[in-house]
Formats: sequence, C-alpha cells, structure tokens
Amino acid sequence: MSTLWTILSTLIVCAWCDPSLSKVRVNKCCEENEIYVQNYCTNINETRETKWRPIFTSEHGRSNQQIDYFIATGSPDCGSHQQWSIYHYVNSQDVLRLLPNGKLRHYINRPLEGEEEEFEEMNKKKMVFYDYDSGKYCLDKRVENGTLSEYALVCDPKHENHWTNEMLMRNIVNPVTHIVAIGCFLAVLIFFLVMPPLKDLVGRVLLTITLCLLINQVADLIRLLTVFKSNVSIIVTETVSYVSLLGAFFWLNSLGYCIWKIFKSRNAYLRMTDYRQYRYYSLYAWLSTAVTGFLAIFAHYTLDYEVVKSHFKNDEQEQIGSLAMIIFFVPVAFTVLVNVFIVKTIIKLLRTRRNSGQIYKQLKRSFRMFVLVFLVMSVNWVFFLMSFSTLDGLVYCYIIVNTFQAPLYLYICLIKYPKSISKMIRDTCCYDNCRQEPEYKWSSATPMRLHTTDF
Repeated sequence: MSTLWTILSTLIVCAWCDPSLSKVRVNKCCEENEIYVQNYCTNINETRETKWRPIFTSEHGRSNQQIDYFIATGSPDCGSHQQWSIYHYVNSQDVLRLLPNGKLRHYINRPLEGEEEEFEEMNKKKMVFYDYDSGKYCLDKRVENGTLSEYALVCDPKHENHWTNEMLMRNIVNPVTHIVAIGCFLAVLIFFLVMPPLKDLVGRVLLTITLCLLINQVADLIRLLTVFKSNVSIIVTETVSYVSLLGAFFWLNSLGYCIWKIFKSRNAYLRMTDYRQYRYYSLYAWLSTAVTGFLAIFAHYTLDYEVVKSHFKNDEQEQIGSLAMIIFFVPVAFTVLVNVFIVKTIIKLLRTRRNSGQIYKQLKRSFRMFVLVFLVMSVNWVFFLMSFSTLDGLVYCYIIVNTFQAPLYLYICLIKYPKSISKMIRDTCCYDNCRQEPEYKWSSATPMRLHTTDF
C-alpha cells in the first residue's frame, strides 16, 4: 500500500513540476515576443501588431475554447520530410484550425468568396483535411505588405498510404492496358499491310477497322497522361478518341454489309475480289463519321445543356458535354442493331443453303470472324458506356474488359481464322530461301487462279 501511495505522489509532483504533462503544447515559429514580417522574425515592438496567441477551435467549429497550454518555439522537427508553408487569410482556400488536443488541422478547398458558410456546414460537406501532430508544425502571425495572415510551417505528410485501389487502377493499370492494346493493334495493322493475301476486300475493311481502334487507344492514352494539363488537350484527345471509335463501328457495319451482300450474290467469288467496292464503303463510313463528329462538336459548343456549360466555364479541364456524347454514341447503337439484323439474316441463309464448296467455306470463316469481332467490340463499347457511371466498380470493369479487347482481336484476325498465316509469314519473310516448290507449273492451258484470303 505504501508503494502505491509513493508512485501516485511521484506522478502528482511530476505533473506539477512539468507543465507538458498537464497542458497542451503549442508550437510557435518565432520567439514569444516576435512575429513574421515578410519572411523574417521581427520583434513585436518594431511593428504595429499585437502578440500572437493561439485560438483553439473544436472539431465542430466552436472557437475560443479555454485550454491550458504552453508555447514551444522553433521550427518543427521533420526529419527526412520536407517543410512547406500554409497561409490562412481572409477568403483563402486554406483554413487552419488549432484543435484542443494540440493538433493542427489543415482544411483544403474552402468555399470562395460569395460562398461563405458556417464551419459546421464545411464539416458536413466532408472537406479534405489533414491533421499535423504536435511537433510537426509551428504557427505564427505574419504581416506582408499590410496583409495579415496566419502562417504555418508544417512537415510534408507521409505518403505510404496514398496508393489506393483507385489510383492503382486509373493511373497504373489503365495506361499499361492501353499500351498492350496499342501493341496488339499495331501488330495486326502491320500484318495486314505487308501480307499480300490479306489485301482483298474483307482484309482492307479489317485493316481500316484496326487503324481506327489503334487511333482510339492512342488518343485515350494521351488523355490519361495529360489529364492534369491544359483543357485543350483533353478536348482534342477525347474528340479524336470518340471519332475514331465511331469510325470503327461504321466500318464494322460496312464489313457486315459486305459479307451479307456476298452471301446474297450468286457470283460471290468475283464480288469478294472486287476492290472497287472498297471505295463505296469508304465513302459511307468516312462521310458518316465526319458528319456525326461535326454535329457532336457543334452541339457541344453551341447547344449543350446550360448546367454543363456553366460547369465547364470555371472548370480547368473541360470535357465533352452530355449532348455531344449522345450524338457520338447513338449512331454506334444504331450500327450495333443493324449488325445484329445482318447476323440473324446470314444465319438464316446458312440454314437454307447446303453448299460445301471451297469459296463457300471461306465465306463462312469470314462470317464467323465478323461475328467474333462484332461481339468483342460491342461488349467493350457497352462497358465503356458503363464507365461513365459514378460507381468505381464499373470503371474497373471497363479497364479489365479493355485489357482483353486487343489480344482477342489479334487472335481472331491473325491466328484463329487465317489458317495459312504461318505459311504466309514464312513465304513473305524468307522469300526464295524457304519457299516450297509450286505444286504445278504455269502454262498457257492452265486457267488463272484469283487469290483470296483464306479466312
């Protein structure tokens, strides 16, 4: 019992002797009789200001809390972290509050002048803030060119917990998946450019679709990398991205119509090798893309909703408005519906016909390839629309789906259906060194064989 009494008496005496055990510590940058004038500590007698005294404010905004405190002068001990300054003056974006427990709370993005609110309302809006422990900050009064402010020198906050799932998915995974997609589309584009057997009508249409998807991924990657830069780059990259995606779907619609027309035609062989039709498909696809893109941009700058326009007026990063987005993607939905009708019609034709010729088998391979490309692009587009939701899960789903679009596209166009792709690569790259002997020799009596893609 005597031992316990001795310990308690010792604690009471230590608390009476050391004020830090019973009072809140407040860190002051300059000495007690000094304040900041410009960037230097100046004696209070050389100024017209009064001494700085701490004002404690509760977390609910009640100021002038009566707290026992003692002042510790000097700069904060930041160790290896950097020091940076915060200025709190009238109508400033930064708000400094000294809490009753001795911590300094820094609120960020306070409402501007004309939007003044009570401190309780600021708390209700869950403003971004950071608390600095005692010893990691110092406060003082500061005078510069007649402007009075509260000055704080704080230690740079720790960053070990700043890597959230959102930052990882948006800033790391998303750009990496775009780079992978660019590589896949670029490989398909190169093969369709250098392989002569892939340059028939279907191959040319696929080449153009690949080019549009490649531009879409490149523009979207640039938008991700310049999201914190000028708003002009955001507008340009989004426009290029949406226009190229729109063009890809118009060309996909042209491919579906091309295959449907070949199935309907009696002379499918000649129609499959007719390069002149590519001009007509180009006229349809590029003209539709250009007109739709022009209408969307025109609507964004002249006809978009007033709420959106007023929001963009003061926003640093202007983006494509809602009306322009509708104009961009309603035609895409229309082409998707038309392609569904084309697929349904061709399936009916396949059920009614019993042709088993080589050309007919090639047409069936081209049709299966079109269906798979149509499914891959449509699913990716649906998840892209869902990514505009405020739910982070839908954004993550689009990032994952977009990861698989380009590899699947490469597999469909270069591996699955062109059966002789390995032989074509060997013949094209090796020339005469590894080319096999022809199965027969040309002669005047041998009829000419028109070459078609082995889809």
